[in-house]
Amino acid sequence: MSEEFSEISSSPSATEPTPTVPIASQPSMRRIRLGLLLALVGFLVFLLGARPSLFNLDRSPVVGFVQLAVLLVGLALICLGGYIAIIALWRVPVRSIAADIGARMVATGYLICVFTGMADIFGFGSQRLPHQVPYFGPLQALGVQIGELVIAIGFLMMMPYRQRKS
Repeated sequence: MSEEFSEISSSPSATEPTPTVPIASQPSMRRIRLGLLLALVGFLVFLLGARPSLFNLDRSPVVGFVQLAVLLVGLALICLGGYIAIIALWRVPVRSIAADIGARMVATGYLICVFTGMADIFGFGSQRLPHQVPYFGPLQALGVQIGELVIAIGFLMMMPYRQRKS
């Protein structure tokens, strides 16, 4: 009986597929290029929102709703492009816990940027609608910078670092 059991357990079953996980596959260059191109387009849109005078489009001395919305759309494209490019660098289909936490930190940082940048529009800023014109002040700028710092930390956590063999 032990001979039958060893024969059954050692022979591969025709109904069960053997897992084929490529451990050392090459990163997808197409996805990396797509992510970097998307991040570059996002950076140009971000610059359009942050400094419209670079494109000879400055019409107002203050930062308005449309300018801030364009800045945040550009930041969203940067985050999406960076996510696509960094995930394409992973050679295994299962990423580490730190990479998953990093992806969530990128999303959280973007939400921090949106809610601090649009605080006056959402009604919890210092300039309340409809009585006062929305104003992108120093506290909101600091909040957007903190959100960008959280995004940068998230991207660093998503990087596929190699362990050194000793």
